[in-house]
Amino acid sequence: MKNEPKTIKKPEEVKGTTMKIMIASDIHGSAFYCNKMLEAYKREKADKLLLLGDILYHGPRNDLPREYEPKRVIEMLNQIKDEILCVRGNCDTEVDQMVLEFPVLAEYCILYWNSRMVFATHGHKFNPSNLPMLKKGDILLNGHTHIPAFNKQGEIYYVNPGSVSIPKEGSAHSYIILEDKFTFKSLEGEVYQQEEIPE
Repeated sequence: MKNEPKTIKKPEEVKGTTMKIMIASDIHGSAFYCNKMLEAYKREKADKLLLLGDILYHGPRNDLPREYEPKRVIEMLNQIKDEILCVRGNCDTEVDQMVLEFPVLAEYCILYWNSRMVFATHGHKFNPSNLPMLKKGDILLNGHTHIPAFNKQGEIYYVNPGSVSIPKEGSAHSYIILEDKFTFKSLEGEVYQQEEIPE
């Protein structure tokens, strides 16, 4: 009996291999909104939670968020430490790393999605005004401004989930689901924007 040659599937023919990532930013110590974010994370059944910084401290320019209780935020996030990716925000310090059980001090995190590089960083250093080294079609993912955004900046894409706890300019308490597209949602799960990037 002859051995039939094996057919190797092209990557695009393999179904169900896309990782589902929930992207959120700027918790700023709010136990109330951190809890709502984690409820959304469980509801979404995402594979990873990517936090874009400013986790515990409210910052000198912001009002105190609802239920400002950093210790409770620490407890909640440490319970899912193995599922979190995180970058450092301008309000995050070495002291935060002493109490959080997942890495929080990286300036950036690089992901690959649909053959594109996603450069995830808080936004106070690398942002549309000070771009990192990106090639045509790559994606810059920021928090920091507390304003959701999706737009093309020259040859790259700029994406921002807004803020979990202190949204600005009338935006929702929000996050993004990255799977086959960027889906912007309120913490209650309401979809208010979806964006696809053409191949």
